[in-house]
Amino acid sequence: MRNESILLVDDEEGILNMLELVLKQEGYNRIHTAMTGAEALRQVQNGSIDLIVLDVTLPDTDGFELCRQIRRYTTIPILFVTARSGELDKLMGLGIGGDDYITKPFSALEIAARINAQLRRHIQYRTSESTSEEVMRYGPMIIDKGTGLLKQNGKQIQCTAKEFELLVFLCERPNKVFTAHQLYEQVWNAFMPGDEKTVVIHISKLRKKIEQNPADPKIIVNLRGIGYKFVPPVGSDSE
Repeated sequence: MRNESILLVDDEEGILNMLELVLKQEGYNRIHTAMTGAEALRQVQNGSIDLIVLDVTLPDTDGFELCRQIRRYTTIPILFVTARSGELDKLMGLGIGGDDYITKPFSALEIAARINAQLRRHIQYRTSESTSEEVMRYGPMIIDKGTGLLKQNGKQIQCTAKEFELLVFLCERPNKVFTAHQLYEQVWNAFMPGDEKTVVIHISKLRKKIEQNPADPKIIVNLRGIGYKFVPPVGSDSE
């Protein structure tokens, strides 16, 4: 049995029951449910939650707004599940702190697979391998894999779990080029057609946090038509 705690948030009881059944079959025995945003937020504040599956349409609030509120308390993975399939909705969900976005109708097994992948990566970086360096220094930027903290010029920068994992993946492989497809496979441990956009959004968010001029990035560089690479800033340990 798995010990991770999962919170399912949806206003349709049938979907909650179906997801709970599938996840229990996957070995998860700590499953919590909420049918309103208020109840979901209360559980996040009072309980130990490792991952959230969040519907966008709730009776008392918008799932996007709830995500913003949750991000004040935790950087754990948040997977949006919604009937909204528009590109703008997906961009918004990922832009405000979501780690993945799945549209209805969906396969319960697909959600279970994505949950497994998100938790696997999140736990991997939270525990860190004993053979790797815990702290990486790149000029004014410090990445502490053991605590999940990112600092720039001495100030802590808030990142979602997936933003942090993506940054660590690139930093551990300086000057190596990866396509968006490869980054999604490596960091998200899955791939679905169209998920390259998820990588592009997360790269954009990271640039806004670590680049002096996000419009002219010098750290996470885009090689047009090829992919992305991490260029260690001046004064980095890796130089």
